[in-house]
Order: sequence, then C-alpha cells, then structure tokens
Amino acid sequence: MENVTATRTTNGKWAGRFIWASVIQGLIAVIATILIIEPWSFFGINSYFSPSKVIAANGAGTWMFTGYIAFLVVGVVATAVTAIFYFYIEGIQGKVYKGFSNLLAWGHLLFMNVGVAGAMIIMMYQGYLAGVAATPIASGGLGYNAGQIHVNILSWTVDPIGGLILLACVGSILGGLGYFLRSASK
Repeated sequence: MENVTATRTTNGKWAGRFIWASVIQGLIAVIATILIIEPWSFFGINSYFSPSKVIAANGAGTWMFTGYIAFLVVGVVATAVTAIFYFYIEGIQGKVYKGFSNLLAWGHLLFMNVGVAGAMIIMMYQGYLAGVAATPIASGGLGYNAGQIHVNILSWTVDPIGGLILLACVGSILGGLGYFLRSASK
C-alpha cells in the first residue's frame, strides 16, 4: 500500500475569512429567527405584533419570509460554500492570493456580505411592517390595503434593496475574477 499524505499551506487566509463571515451571518440569522418565533410569547409576554403571524397572514408580509430564507441561503450557506473555493485555490493548489487578486478577494468578501445582509434585512423588516399594516385594526394592525402598503411602506425599499443586491453581485463577480486569476497563475 502506498502512503498518501496531503500537504497544507499555512499562507491561505481567505477560506477562513469566508467561514468567519458565514459564522457572523449565521449569528444574525439566529437573532432573526429568535425575533420571528418570539420565545417570550410562550411565557405569556405579548409583543407589539407577532412576526410569525405576519408570515402566516401571507400578502405583503411574504417579503419578510422571502428575505429571511434568502438570507439563510445566500448570507449563511453560500458564504460558507464560497470558502471551499478559496480553500481549493490556497489550500489544495497552494496559490496564495496576493496583489490584485487579494484586492479582488477583499471586494468579494465585503461587497457580497454587506450587499446580501443589507438587502435581506431591509426585506425582512419592511415585510414585517407591511404585514402589520395589512392586519385589520381590530386585530392590532393598521388596516391598510395593498396599494397603501406599497406606497407607504414598501415603495422606498425597491432602490436600496436593488442597489444592495447589485453590490452583492459585484462582489461575487470580483471573487470570480480573482478565482480565475489565481487558478490561471503558476
């Protein structure tokens, strides 16, 4: 039998940075989850309006659910998976990010994470407010119709959410370019 050993570089830092970014995004997701499930309601402590009711009510409140799921998938899982790409380049191929490719990796890390977190947090919060607004006054809401919700609550969010998603996409493109440059280098 042949003894096969793997070599590991100690110069690769990008995989670890993306893992830590995923951990931080995961912590934000845990906080969001706690706010959504409202554990204090199980102890008889009532909040202003239950986020779980907003999700269950459908309508404009689905922005909250969509933002939450997208944050889990892109903010937490995709960020962790991205670390695998950096590990492959640095840890397996032994190609350390330096110079321009290092700047591209920084752009990837910062732009992608800020863009995703910012866009999804706005979606979650505004979706919550929209769900509360759609609830009848008798149930503690504002009794707004769909038009009022979109004009008064959701309309201002379209540009910031779009801009932040664009920022996240630019970050991913920078990361892909850096990945390509490092992969092609000797």
